[in-house]
Amino acid sequence: MGYARVCAVGLVGLAGHLVTVEADLSAGLPGLTLSGLPDTALHEARDRVRAAMVNSGEAWPNRRIIVNLLPATLPKHGSSFDLAIALALLVGAGRLPQTALDGVVVLGELGLDGTVRAVRGVLPAMVAAQREGVRRFIVPTANLAEAALVPDVTVHGTDALHQVIRFIRDGEPLAAPAAPPPVPEAVGLDLADVAGQSRGRRALEVAAAGGHHLLLHGPPGAGKTMLAQRLPTILPPLTDAQALEVTAVRSIAGQLAPTATLVRQPPFEAPHHSATAAALVGGGSGLARPGALSLAHNGVLFLDEAPEFSSRVLDALRQPLEEGRISLARSRGATVYPARVQLVLAANPCPCANAAGECQCSRVAKRRYLNRLSGPLLDRIDLRVTLFPIKPAQLFAEGDEIETSATVAQRVAQARAVAADRWAAEGWATNSAVPGAALRRRPWRLPVAATRDLMRALDRGALSARGHDRVLRAAWTLADLAGRASPRAYEVNEAMQLRIGEGAS
Repeated sequence: MGYARVCAVGLVGLAGHLVTVEADLSAGLPGLTLSGLPDTALHEARDRVRAAMVNSGEAWPNRRIIVNLLPATLPKHGSSFDLAIALALLVGAGRLPQTALDGVVVLGELGLDGTVRAVRGVLPAMVAAQREGVRRFIVPTANLAEAALVPDVTVHGTDALHQVIRFIRDGEPLAAPAAPPPVPEAVGLDLADVAGQSRGRRALEVAAAGGHHLLLHGPPGAGKTMLAQRLPTILPPLTDAQALEVTAVRSIAGQLAPTATLVRQPPFEAPHHSATAAALVGGGSGLARPGALSLAHNGVLFLDEAPEFSSRVLDALRQPLEEGRISLARSRGATVYPARVQLVLAANPCPCANAAGECQCSRVAKRRYLNRLSGPLLDRIDLRVTLFPIKPAQLFAEGDEIETSATVAQRVAQARAVAADRWAAEGWATNSAVPGAALRRRPWRLPVAATRDLMRALDRGALSARGHDRVLRAAWTLADLAGRASPRAYEVNEAMQLRIGEGAS
């Protein structure tokens, strides 16, 4: 038999596509031609596959070989096609039966000695193949735990090419996924660790309940970082769909442990202020990799010392914050990654950040420092809170007087459930996702008595039109936390105070 085909999966971002690896062996000048828009790593597969086959005890077919990757118009990246190419050549040479590989997706990188090495993106690749009706997979043993996260499929793991050959030829069993390890309980951070800062704790609860972006402004030691780090502890656990998506992003980034489990807790990413735009939003040559923004998908992206970040880097966040995804365009196509995050910014009042109150910065220096946070970016921040230094009485308060994360998380979960039920018919899950136009129309439009002060702030230019809508969203969240059917003037005014926070704009 001179023709063979084996299925693999090509990834572009999180989007997976079934790829048919075709091999045609015919008479002619010996050599291997690879087609189908392969990248450099894939072009080098011809040498890896040849050495792996010979070192696995199989003779290299000394014939004219053409390997094509269908669809030919889809760019192919990486080394995950190695094992599929090797098996296609063995089937084409008549050494393995084609029927044994029909309906099976094969993933894995080959070493020169014939070992099968782990590859990135096994989870999203398998999910994409499963949607196309594939139920059988062969993957590297190192990826078995990750592969086991996909339900209702049969997965075989292998460490070497010769194991796969004996499995297909003689029926020798391959490794099977082990039982998933128990999910460890989250320990460590708790909101009870934060002394005082009732205003900051209130803003954190509102941000969690409505999915709002947050700016914490204040001197060093006021608790900005502590509050931000504890936001994930009061957020609801991820749903199955969210957990699968978050885990898939980590799979592509190569951040899954060998004993992989679904990520159930909202992720928290805190890149250093020296991070580049590519590190923050994703990038790289060839196939663009996910950045901290996508790694924080369905969780929290925290930028400490936000004015120290490059203005170009910060402004790169504006579009993804609105759209919930990031599109990275390259010469060979665009890669789209999810980027639905809660952004938390922390900023000192001035460059010197002297906590002792002996600041020598001029007004111009302070203004220049805070102006690094551009107006368009700040306009997308729903809540802006100024924190003040902790007083001794607050620092030494008894722990029983401070609410824990578990207590606050209960209120957050209840508020989110109310909002999800209210907006279910429209397809929105949180108040922060509701378009402003919807809140300005009936039946959600608030009475004039509730929005009188808000309209005054809009008239005098204290709020933009976007700011007006974001105040309304926060007001609905405050009403949900208070157990009210709709916001009153009190909730609207509190939301406006959190938005126009003194010293934060």
